[in-house]
Amino acid sequence: MANLVYKRVSTDQQSTARQNLVLHEAGIEDPVVFEEDPGTSSRLHPLQRPKFRALLDYARPGDTVHISEMFRLVRGTGHILDVLDVLHRDQVALRIHDGAFSAMDLTARHPRTGELLSTVKFMVQTLAAAGELQRELTYDGLRAAEAKGSKGGRRPAVAAAKAAGVRAAYLEG
Repeated sequence: MANLVYKRVSTDQQSTARQNLVLHEAGIEDPVVFEEDPGTSSRLHPLQRPKFRALLDYARPGDTVHISEMFRLVRGTGHILDVLDVLHRDQVALRIHDGAFSAMDLTARHPRTGELLSTVKFMVQTLAAAGELQRELTYDGLRAAEAKGSKGGRRPAVAAAKAAGVRAAYLEG
């Protein structure tokens, strides 16, 4: 049984350092890593992402997919249920190592019907909706800051005036 690790960042300015730390601390034995190219859109359905598709093609019954936290894999409520259905169909487990979903058993099924338990669906949909709201509020905050003339992200290490001087000196030789 293989341990399959999936990693993804939203932009090419981000790194997988935090994901690496969480997954390293989890002590996953002999991981087979599938990492999306930087900037693979979170708007793209997870089942359409190249590396996640490769992971699913590689996976065999009894394997476990490891992710640092749920929102590295999915954003919307529909996406998460689609992914859980595919993993269940293929008899592949999902282990989330950090965040709100880390304490949940997302594989719990009704003993008679085999359907995902309603309580699991409810919790997954509620937490995914909270994640969508958080992302929406973040975007609203960034837009409000831009309207006031501020820019999101980390402050530059070098002041703009000094950077302009260095740039000019460089161009002059």
